[in-house]
Amino acid sequence: MADVKQFIFFDFEMLCSNRGMPFSDMEGIRLGAVKYDIETESIAYFDRYIRPAKLESLTRFCKELTGIHDSDLVNASDFKAVFEDFLTWIGGVKKSRFFSWSTSDLSRLKIDAEKYEIPLATIKKIEKRYIDFQAIFTKRVSRNNLSVENALHVYGLSFIGEKHNPMYDAYNTLRIYLSFLNERVESDFIMLKQFIFEEVPLEIEQINVKLSEYLRQDMQLFAEQLNEMCKMKDAAKIIKRTRRIVEKYENVLINRSGLFSQENIFHVGLLVNFYHDLLLSYDEHFKHSSKIIILDESMVQSLNQLFLKRG
Repeated sequence: MADVKQFIFFDFEMLCSNRGMPFSDMEGIRLGAVKYDIETESIAYFDRYIRPAKLESLTRFCKELTGIHDSDLVNASDFKAVFEDFLTWIGGVKKSRFFSWSTSDLSRLKIDAEKYEIPLATIKKIEKRYIDFQAIFTKRVSRNNLSVENALHVYGLSFIGEKHNPMYDAYNTLRIYLSFLNERVESDFIMLKQFIFEEVPLEIEQINVKLSEYLRQDMQLFAEQLNEMCKMKDAAKIIKRTRRIVEKYENVLINRSGLFSQENIFHVGLLVNFYHDLLLSYDEHFKHSSKIIILDESMVQSLNQLFLKRG
């Protein structure tokens, strides 16, 4: 894959109805995007209305939600023409990385491209370079799925521009991404409060002391209930419980900010490795239709020695 030179953030407004509507019928009626040049940090903008295949009066609900009126669509180009202009504006798919706030925008692109017989290879190139940034932000910072506006608030930012204008939605998503990318310490402070602590200590040393205590408490309770042999149905419950603990602490292992001590990173690494080994063991037993699962003794002992004897 070619070196990434620019980020493309894009967003669709779609046909909609308060009576419900199949997603396949919710054609894109406005495409907005921003292009961020990584080297120069300059930003370019794209905003186009799209005439749907079947031009009918928009529902009152859709007009109020999107701010789009029938008159905006009458003389608009169809999806194929707008998409061709979009590609020209991008200036090179292979040097771009694509983002949106949830996969619904990528799904919209794929469905409408197929309807207008746009070459699948072109869409595949975009999909290969696509990132669902909402999913990344949820996993690494917020824990919960947030709107663009609420994600901005996490960093003390306010929405800029006209709401429900896809170009401004794309622009504000870029702002969240740049905060996430560049403000790593603040991002990890937010993550700690969302995933682990009610109140985050201000001193790095105290953060690691408190983190060690929380991890030990969680793992001590877990390790005490862990048996080397159990029924498969009970093993499934253990996997779910382990996954919840891993999701709580795995950002420590990534350590984007450099806040976390090597000791805490090591301990979380042991936890994550245990989870992966547990999944492999469960899959192996499941393939052989086992009614019980026998865990490798070293898997259980490593957790017991680490978390039951710490203090």
